Amino acid sequence: MHAMQYEITLPADYDLGIIRKRVADKGHLLDAHPGLGLKAYLVRERGRDGSPVNQYAPFYLWRTVEGMNSFLWGPGFRGLSADFGRPAVRHWLGAGLAHGAVPDAPATSTVTTATRHTVRLSESDDPAEAVERALAELPAHPALHTAAVAVDPSRWELVRFALWRGPAPDDVPGIRYQVLHLSRPELDRLPGGRHW
Repeated sequence: MHAMQYEITLPADYDLGIIRKRVADKGHLLDAHPGLGLKAYLVRERGRDGSPVNQYAPFYLWRTVEGMNSFLWGPGFRGLSADFGRPAVRHWLGAGLAHGAVPDAPATSTVTTATRHTVRLSESDDPAEAVERALAELPAHPALHTAAVAVDPSRWELVRFALWRGPAPDDVPGIRYQVLHLSRPELDRLPGGRHW
């Protein structure tokens, strides 16, 4: 399992309606993409939820490397790169996944926010212990749809990503995003629990 995200920071006066229309027109194209657990089409809006920037920042959980590669080398990412420039793609190895109380609820209309909390592990941190702590700290909240823990071993960076039905709880740390669309063709095939 692999987690992936790229961030496209837009000008302060950028009309986010353009991104909303793009997602409304094209978001469904990955609703059946082979190997994709989920893609959350995310935006940050300057001045909202503490965001200093306008940003389009989709987050992916891939069930297979083949699915991820077919996206990155295919027409979808090629088109995005042609329109906005090729973004740097962050990549983490999956360590665990938790489904909320009602994971089968219609996510496209009920998942409205996401959070991403990233922590750099120090040289004295035991990576296995840090992953175990992060998995134990996955939120048990009635608004939780899905939460994942993943690690970038090249930077020893741990990420916790969560999708929420409604606003994210105030005590959950991290960057907050609006979810414009959720493609989840193989979410039910992502194993819950620890160590994908």
